[in-house]
Amino acid sequence: MSLAARDPELEELMDDPDCDPKRLAATLRRFDTVNRVVSGWGTVYRRFLRPHLASLNRPARVLDLGAGGGDLVVRLAELAARDGFEVHWTGADPDPRAHEVAVARDAPPGVVFRRADAADLASEGEVFDAVLSNHVLHHLGHDVGGFAEASRLLSRGIVLHGDIARSRLAYGLYAVAVTPFAPGTFLRTDGLRSIRRSFTPLELQSELDAAAPGTWTVHAPVPFRVLAAGPGHA
Repeated sequence: MSLAARDPELEELMDDPDCDPKRLAATLRRFDTVNRVVSGWGTVYRRFLRPHLASLNRPARVLDLGAGGGDLVVRLAELAARDGFEVHWTGADPDPRAHEVAVARDAPPGVVFRRADAADLASEGEVFDAVLSNHVLHHLGHDVGGFAEASRLLSRGIVLHGDIARSRLAYGLYAVAVTPFAPGTFLRTDGLRSIRRSFTPLELQSELDAAAPGTWTVHAPVPFRVLAAGPGHA
């Protein structure tokens, strides 16, 4: 199997509307553990989001688009509260199955979950100080630029989209490391398929430049990760 090129047509089991609901819910809940290990959002918070929140000198509104089971928005809310920031957090996902898992979790004060996508929020006139996503870009096939620009229209501050960086080493390490967490979930199969669907930093930069030249900068905040950072346009 070659990882020289991404495979955007590859389908993940959890994207099937008829997939096993119990395994899906277990997968979304177990992202709490897996994402803390591999997603690099602690570093992203310290380098990008925390300085932005500090610069506002007022309460902030932050949106997580494609929030899934809500693990990222809850983790970031805890970090921001520890730093003394007053933030209203919204985790939005149009999938009713993901929304059900999110609203069932024990979320801290200031966190709400919406069953909605970017278009829904834009039609309501919603505007945020920061818009984020995690592991969404590789699901978008060839519409990454459209999603990125739609997210900018919801932000009057910054936009940060984090995802996997495709590589053979990432594939091999994940195949081994996820094994203890995988039983009863889609974590192993879908995680490996996600890597095959994901971008390298250069590929993602090219894709975003095609949609909005000079707007986005792609970073590698930690190994095996990409982060697209851009300004809001609300």
